[in-house]
Amino acid sequence: MSNTIEKALLRQKEAERLKKEAEEPSAEISNEIESNATISDTPQVEEIQSAESKKNKEPNSEKQVETALVNDDEEESGEAQFTSQRFDIDIVDLESRGFVSLHSTRSQINEEYREIKRKLLANAFGAMSRTLTNPNIIMVTSARPSEGKTFTAVNLALSIAAEQDKRVLLVDADVLKPNTLRTLGLRERSGLMEYLLGDVKHIGEVMFRSNIEKLRVIPAGRSHHLSTELLASGAMHELITEFSTRYADRVVIIDTPPIIGINESAVLANFAGQAVVVVEEGRSKLSDIEKAVERLNPDMAIGFVVNKSLNSSEQTGYYGYHYYGSDREGEEEPAPKA
Repeated sequence: MSNTIEKALLRQKEAERLKKEAEEPSAEISNEIESNATISDTPQVEEIQSAESKKNKEPNSEKQVETALVNDDEEESGEAQFTSQRFDIDIVDLESRGFVSLHSTRSQINEEYREIKRKLLANAFGAMSRTLTNPNIIMVTSARPSEGKTFTAVNLALSIAAEQDKRVLLVDADVLKPNTLRTLGLRERSGLMEYLLGDVKHIGEVMFRSNIEKLRVIPAGRSHHLSTELLASGAMHELITEFSTRYADRVVIIDTPPIIGINESAVLANFAGQAVVVVEEGRSKLSDIEKAVERLNPDMAIGFVVNKSLNSSEQTGYYGYHYYGSDREGEEEPAPKA
């Protein structure tokens, strides 16, 4: 009886051992499968995340593509993101009307404006620039109307646009009688006043590219009875600071109203580092020129363009350039007549 019980217990233990051995391979296989699944899942997640990240970086939308193209053309800035409008200037027509030529011809007017711009650029970027505030902001004005200030502003912009390492922004700030676009053969558009009034949020929306690669234009926009206050506003001050500091190679030419009796020009004189006063030989009065200088910022570099000046002895053209206040620190003697 005892032997029978012992044999039965031994058979039971043997059966349990066999059963346990039979179950262990299944568990190992299951663990191996689970381990493999865990290892293979990791790269899949990483691949999905990488693909999603790449998708987010790619400029898939038209807006992203447009922004990318704009930033390729100009340095990334608030201006560049909105400067999409373009002026097509008839360069041949300008040349036929006596403006600076952008072709290979060496015309008299080209040489005269080369001489004028050399002094302005030296003041804007040379040793003189350390003594001026906003030296690359140049206002072009005259004592009285119809002395050729817009003609001079446009020619300076064209001449500077021909520089290899400079670009120029031409701003029509003669908000009382805008003439820059008309001079360029273009119709009036929204411009500076709309920005200052808040009708447009970004200055780039009224900054027009042109078919002249390094030239941008901001029109004056519509007239407003508070134009003086708008030009004296904090928004204008911030805009001038933006113009002066955004690009190290930028020159800003501002066509302003005649300075005698017009408050807008006196306000703008507080922003510019240089002033070009256009005087017409045989027409501008010395007393008017003196009054004009008195209304300018005394800390500015002030130069004169003598318009329609014919020097028969030298048989050279219509424009001379002279500098006011040659006793300024670091300033050269007045330039000879062109």
